[in-house]
Order: sequence, then structure tokens, then C-alpha cells
Amino acid sequence: MKYKSKKPAILLLQDGKVFYGNAAGKIGTATGELCFNTAMTGYQETFTDPSYFGQLLVTTHVHIGNYGISATEVESDGIKISGLVCKSFNVMYSRKDAVESIQDYFERQNVVAISDVDTRAIVRYIRSKGAMNAVISSEILDLKELKKILAKVPSMEGLELSSKVSTKKPYFTGKSTASFKVAALDLGVKKNILRCLNERDCYVQVFPMGTKASEILNSAKRGTGFQPDGIFISNGPGDPAAMPGVVKTVSELIESGLPVFGICLGHQIIAQTNGIKTYKMFNGHRGINHPVKNLIKGTDEITSQNHGFAVDEKEARKNKDIEVSHINLNDGTVEGLRMKHKPVFCVQYHPEASAGPHDSRYLFDDFVKLMADNKVVEKKSKKKMEV
Repeated sequence: MKYKSKKPAILLLQDGKVFYGNAAGKIGTATGELCFNTAMTGYQETFTDPSYFGQLLVTTHVHIGNYGISATEVESDGIKISGLVCKSFNVMYSRKDAVESIQDYFERQNVVAISDVDTRAIVRYIRSKGAMNAVISSEILDLKELKKILAKVPSMEGLELSSKVSTKKPYFTGKSTASFKVAALDLGVKKNILRCLNERDCYVQVFPMGTKASEILNSAKRGTGFQPDGIFISNGPGDPAAMPGVVKTVSELIESGLPVFGICLGHQIIAQTNGIKTYKMFNGHRGINHPVKNLIKGTDEITSQNHGFAVDEKEARKNKDIEVSHINLNDGTVEGLRMKHKPVFCVQYHPEASAGPHDSRYLFDDFVKLMADNKVVEKKSKKKMEV
């Protein structure tokens, strides 16, 4: 555990607003879109969520790092946020199970942070002004130089980022003897999503973002012995409108007739396969305390969320093949869709949580039931053909 004297750091926003604080993590410079998360726990799971790739994270909770870093509380192979903005960057930690401090963790993973800033003021500012790019620096304190750096940062709108975090090679999770086989298209998948599927007797093969539908559906013919019972489309970073190739692939996967389940970016991609547009939100939803209403069951759930894009509600409701299944109770945005004539459904939020409440994990059970029902139908169809 390292204790260092405080060094100055700067947070500069795209519109020229400046916040001054102290250096934390690695000494350096980081850029990205500035967003805020309202969770009080789960900072390590948040740091490692691939959906945060390309973003600077503002934590609204005061204390970050206070319970240290665990080797098991990760959602990917490393930190995915571009940088961190927080009030208290706690080097000392209280949990016995922790393996290192947040300072050591950030230094080891080359992540820049700024602390001792008024995060309430920052959040109030970007809530009124909207999401925008920003730069953190603890090595350059000249505002003119930082403005030059910031001017080169691309807008999140129109940016494809999933290819940066997707697996490069297919891999398996779970037991090969499981009752169900699921093909997962990795757009930036969280580990706990795969765990939730494995816990429900699913053997999962995870495919890179650029994999063609024919390769996913016919993987058994390539000698793997893997014939999927269902398709999962994962979460991930970036603008779904910048991913026409993935939209085409998912369209073909849906046409296969297999059950399809999408989360977050997967939800947005499924919407686009049905001709429904997505848009960049003024401010995204990020945290573990977002209320959602299930319109089909008439129940409410508290959800974990992380997205800066959303599905166009008017287009979704006009579409005759689509049913809006969930809405956000804060702002009325679309949180879930179902296709009326195909075994396809998706949600904008994160039912696997991690961190967050478990109110929405029933959606994984719904997916398993869809696969089970589809297998029964296929079995009956096969018997008829034999007769």
C-alpha cells in the first residue's frame, strides 16, 4: 500500500468548465465522455464493466476504495473506464479479504483519477448541460494544452467500441453436459451474465463480435459438437447505430427461429433489427437503483443500469411486431421489448446486476423456459416428419 503526498489535478469539460482536485491512481492524462454512476457499492464491478469503455466515470457516492480490491469482484479482464472522478479516493481499506488498495490497483492497470473534487457540483452540472467529453490530467496543468487534447476526442455518438472489448477467440463457460447450449455474441459481455446462464444449466460458447450468423448457427459442423438451443446478445460500449454489421448478423440469428435474449447494447441491436431507431440520451442511466415497471406482469423492480443510448419509444410502440414490455419509472424510456411472433425478448438494464439488486434475474429463467419450450416444439415437429 502506497501513501503519497497529494499532487494537483484538473478536470476540464468540453464546454470549458474546470474543476480542480488532487491526483489519484496513475499520474497521467485520460479522456472520454463524462458520465456519472449513482451506486453506493460495487465500484470494482463498475470499473471493470466493458460497457464503460471510453468513458470517464464520476461516482456520486463519497467513498471509493474504502473496502479495497478483491480478485473475484471483476466483470472482465481489467479496468475498462478511461478514468475516475471521485470525492474520496481511499487508499486505506477495511476488508480483510481485499488483496490490494485502489491506488495500487489503478497504478498497476495504468488508470488516471482525480479526487477531492465536488462530485455533487459536477453531477448537477452535467445533468443540466448534458453528457459531454472531458479530460483529466495530473501531468499537464496548462488549460490551453488540455483544450487541444480534448478537441481531438471523438464524440460517443457514431462511435463503434465493442470491437475494442470483445473476445478475439471463441471460448466456453459452464459444463458441457448442461441441458441447454447457448451461443453468446460478445459485444462487451460481463462475466456475471455468463455465470447466471451457467447457474441455470446452460453451457455457453462465447463468440467474437465479428462472427457471422452462419458460423454461430453451424458451429457443430465445424467439429465443436456445439449446436445452440438459444442465442444471447450481450451488453457493450458505444453507439448501436454504428454497428450495421452486427445488426445484420443478429437479424439472421433471429430468423433462425431460435430463442434470442438481449441485454443493454443487445437490446438496442434487436430493436434495430426491427427497424426501430436508437438515440443518444441527454444523460444516461448508470447505477443500481433505477426503478423499472414490467408492463406484462404489472410488477416493479429496482435495477442495475449502464447505458447512454436508448430505443425510440414512439417507433417501438408503432411497430406491429413489437411489444414494449418494460419502462423506466423515472423518465418513461423503453427498458424492454418482446417480438410478438418470434421467441425474442430483450431489456435495456442489467438483470445479472453485479453490483446491484437481484429483482430482475427472473429474465434468465424466462430465457431458459423459452429454450425448453422450443426444444419440445422441435421434438414434436421431428416426430411428425418421421411419421
